[in-house]
Amino acid sequence: MLAKIKDWVHKLTKRQRQYISAALVVILIAAIFLAVETPDIISAANTRQLPIYSVERDQKMVSLTFDAAWGNEDTQTLIDILGKYNIKATFFVVGEWVDKYPESVLALHEAGHEVMNHSNDHAHFNTLTSDQIVENINACSDKIEAVTGVRPTLFRPPYGEYDDHVIAAVRSMGIEPIQWDVDSLDWKELSASEIYSRVTSKVSSGSIILFHNAALHTPEALEDIIEYLLSEGYEIVPVSQIIITGDYTIDNTGRQFAA
Repeated sequence: MLAKIKDWVHKLTKRQRQYISAALVVILIAAIFLAVETPDIISAANTRQLPIYSVERDQKMVSLTFDAAWGNEDTQTLIDILGKYNIKATFFVVGEWVDKYPESVLALHEAGHEVMNHSNDHAHFNTLTSDQIVENINACSDKIEAVTGVRPTLFRPPYGEYDDHVIAAVRSMGIEPIQWDVDSLDWKELSASEIYSRVTSKVSSGSIILFHNAALHTPEALEDIIEYLLSEGYEIVPVSQIIITGDYTIDNTGRQFAA
């Protein structure tokens, strides 16, 4: 076989041998490049920045969260239902909502609920620069702090949209980005029984549950959901009490673990 190869090479013209040599050099360079760059590519994939979707907890613990961006039909009703069970929740509010309903923001705060940041104007944050993200979040936090006296430490991206630069910008402010692992889909105007079934079938220890303050059937479903959670032995706490402070890691599902 070696003799045949030598004979084949010998029959090649000088120009053909030059072409083959050049091609081998290109192949060698490409191989070296891939060997060097591939670990970086893999590393970048493994370091994707994620918000917190849920939390690893030994005890049975969940958080109820409500996004407030537009309507205000049921905020007081939700406060009353939560108060009946002495439960504190986390409300992520938009700055423009604060402008329209400062009395509701104050009522939430005085009832002991967390009032956290959901952006100033419900923008698509993926389209903003890092500086614009910081400016937008600060604008909302300023409004919340002016009403409640407390500056938000948590942020939920509008539409649930984010990428690495969004999460990096949020955390650069010392604010923790929060998603959810149980979506009630109440904004789709599901019936109360459908909302109840979705939540109770998906909830587990460390879950962060998403509702909206102005969805059609949320108040109707909420009381039954709370009673189910309590009967199953869950402690219901605000998000700031379910997340892990200090050193932590987040897996590829967005679940937070103590480091």
